[in-house]
Amino acid sequence: MPVIQQGAAINSAVPDLYVQITPPQQTYINGIATNILGIVGVGSWGPVNSPVTLAKYADASQAFGPASNRKYDLSTAVFFSCLQGATNIRGVRVTDGTDVAASAALGTTGVTLTAKYTGTVGNAIVAALSAGTAASSWKLVLSLPGYAPETFDNLAAGLSGNAVWVAIAAAINNGSSALRGPSKLVVAAAGASTSAPVAASVTLSGGADGASGVTATQMVGTDGTSRTGMYALRSTGCLNAFLADCDASTSWTAQVAYGLSEGTHMIGTGPAGDTIANAVTAKSTAGIDSYSFKLMFGDWCYVADPVTGVTRLISPQSFEAGLLSALPPQESALNGNGARYPFQGIIATQKTNGNSVYSNAELALLSNAGIDVITNPCPGGAFFGSRIGKNTSSNSAINGDNYPRLTYYIAYTLNSAMGREVGKLQTPTQRQVALGKLTTFLSNMQNSGMIGDVNNPTKQAFSVILDASNNPSDQVALGYEKANIRVTYLSVITTFLVDLEGGQTVSIVTPTATT
Repeated sequence: MPVIQQGAAINSAVPDLYVQITPPQQTYINGIATNILGIVGVGSWGPVNSPVTLAKYADASQAFGPASNRKYDLSTAVFFSCLQGATNIRGVRVTDGTDVAASAALGTTGVTLTAKYTGTVGNAIVAALSAGTAASSWKLVLSLPGYAPETFDNLAAGLSGNAVWVAIAAAINNGSSALRGPSKLVVAAAGASTSAPVAASVTLSGGADGASGVTATQMVGTDGTSRTGMYALRSTGCLNAFLADCDASTSWTAQVAYGLSEGTHMIGTGPAGDTIANAVTAKSTAGIDSYSFKLMFGDWCYVADPVTGVTRLISPQSFEAGLLSALPPQESALNGNGARYPFQGIIATQKTNGNSVYSNAELALLSNAGIDVITNPCPGGAFFGSRIGKNTSSNSAINGDNYPRLTYYIAYTLNSAMGREVGKLQTPTQRQVALGKLTTFLSNMQNSGMIGDVNNPTKQAFSVILDASNNPSDQVALGYEKANIRVTYLSVITTFLVDLEGGQTVSIVTPTATT
């Protein structure tokens, strides 16, 4: 009396009872994460060209070193993105190739300690060698401000000569016990010394960030088998991303292409102190016209450095991208999202620092060019917020903040969920199940207020066709199955018109109550 899985062969030659386990026919689609934000920049510690998951500034400080007063600084960008509500970040550190890991030697040729990562943070690592707890053993303590000390005790017990140094290096690289794993601060290489160790403390030195020579070239990086810069974010699921402070217009086309290929809404910026005329010309010259790229005008923001306390300029990207990553994909950052979410941490912009405001004519030039800007005041009040709410597309049907993010959310959710249909037989039951998955997903979106028709709230905001009408026999015979989906997005209010009639001759007629 076998119990078998659905589809398994049955030995019909032997009379028996067979219980076949059938998976549930109705399955559901879970939407992809929409709050993943990718940031590329420079750091003083951490892996290079490798995405690291961060939830808050403290994570960035540990992974890439504290915020620093310099262009492209990754930890600074994380700090101000998190102030806007970002909580799910993929950070990528880039260098100019001159980065060096700090190092120091214990004994003349005993053990060379090299910081696990390049950067100046490694210059603060202290290694202290002393007598171990057990007889004839050694203890090594590695310390770095802001990190938990690492203690390797009872090393090389009973050993002598070069074997002592080999054992110390092995413990650092491989761990000394089940509770004391490999060092997260340094790697060790044993030398040829045969002299006995002596108690000593050394500080690593020579570490360099490799940040001073970074340009847009390193920020964009290279694609292929060994990805660097922006391309290191591939397959991380970032719905929004930006290259911190990368203001070179030569990088925009690459960012557009990446955004379209990866389903990422890229946030770019113009150079600090830019003029509107130059910004419009630069965008036109670059030939940027894409819903996947949002360009912020080069009116940079004065902020209080979270570490040094100095007031300095950073690009508007952290504020825009941070808020967008915290909002549902159908929402816009326009006007602080209806004055509910003003940008946090801005002391002034270059424009407001000079006690100036944008005229309607200036805002119209930016809006017509598809360039957004942070202003104070906003239509909702005296706060810093996004003033235009557009991407760089010239198509008014798709140039809102919401279009690329909601479209990518739907497209990549379906991409991850419907791939399970490939390989199945195309049967009436299979079609019904696939149609049910698509319909249920879109219905859940409408019920959650993500899509809809405000003038017909009870009307279905989507249609899904998956039947013989769009799957003719000649295509089915070739292995094709097609679903046609149409979805109505909710509209973001960009203009609120109040029609006011006032005057001493105006007569108000109060409607008569009826029962």
